[in-house]
Amino acid sequence: MRKIKVAFFADILVEDFDGAVRTMYQLIKHIDTQKFQYLFIYGSGPDKILDFESLKIPAIPLPINTNYAIALPVLAHKTINSRLQAFSPDVVHLATPSFLGNFGLDYATRNGLPVISIYHTHFISYVDYYFKHTPVLINGLKHKIAKGHKSFYNRCNKVYVPSESIKAELCDMGINPFKLKIWKRGIDTLLFSPYKRSKSILERLTGNRNPTIIFASRLVWEKNLETLFAIYDLMQKHTSPVNFLIIGDGIAKQACKERMPGAVFTGKIEHAYLSLLYASADVFLFPSVSETYGNVVVEAMASGLPCVIADGGGSKDFIEQGVNGFKCSPYNAADYVEKIRLILNNKLLSIQLSAEGLKITRQISWEQLTQVYFEEICSLAVKQPQELVMA
Repeated sequence: MRKIKVAFFADILVEDFDGAVRTMYQLIKHIDTQKFQYLFIYGSGPDKILDFESLKIPAIPLPINTNYAIALPVLAHKTINSRLQAFSPDVVHLATPSFLGNFGLDYATRNGLPVISIYHTHFISYVDYYFKHTPVLINGLKHKIAKGHKSFYNRCNKVYVPSESIKAELCDMGINPFKLKIWKRGIDTLLFSPYKRSKSILERLTGNRNPTIIFASRLVWEKNLETLFAIYDLMQKHTSPVNFLIIGDGIAKQACKERMPGAVFTGKIEHAYLSLLYASADVFLFPSVSETYGNVVVEAMASGLPCVIADGGGSKDFIEQGVNGFKCSPYNAADYVEKIRLILNNKLLSIQLSAEGLKITRQISWEQLTQVYFEEICSLAVKQPQELVMA
């Protein structure tokens, strides 16, 4: 049987870099090599993606966030085209509407190939943070991003989106709703589990037995860190002491340390250790509104950790207010503090939130989600050019 060939374009394929790349690696690790052949074209990452055909091209760090790099296909277009011609893909997979993503999209259009994309990153939400000192530019930049998204995603045949709220936003940008398909994210419930709870682990980190609030994320400004700082300040004013455990790394780490001097910082840690901390803490705090999905929220819920999050971004779709967690006015620190203290002071409520959160996460399976994706790849591969135009 002839294998279906997929050309996969992504700027970053550094495993465990962030939630988007972890999602991509879930797909990569579920590829049935008896049925599919993949060519990976990317900027940052290892020299070879597992045992698949791989082409690494030049990339440069983003000026506004040097942890991220953007691939530059213009510096390798002859090599890319040569490899694509030799590979002769049936389907093109695009990770983001970047320079590389648009290069792949143009190639697919010229050759009448079907295109699938997964909406990983909510770029438009970053504008408020990175241009807060030049507010006159914000509306114009958001309009430009929305226009670019509309053009890019309307040229794709299928776009996977992680939540209904993100789907609604994309439709508002003018993206054809028939191209959008809800495709969430999976969770390893053996890795993230309430049965890993161990207070002694937290005691070794904090030096006390006070309740522990966890914030886990890349430490970058689009995660609404200013509100995190304000929550920290308000919690310090209460008589009952709590621990703030900050998990992750990023360009804003030093600023976080200066603004939250009493917090405990772990830096970036392995998921095995992270799962222990989740299961052993008392509240998960996440004020970010820039998520398309919010993997860390699902990880916390799967660990039995009650969540207090922003009522914004894709993460909010997980939370039924007061049933399996709390959603707060995104920039209102007092709202978060009220909900945190409610959980800390009501053991029965904490148990209820934990139990209801576990019900949701036990229904999410990577096996099921990857099966949907590969069935989609097969369906796209057999479509005729006329069908693709009409799709």
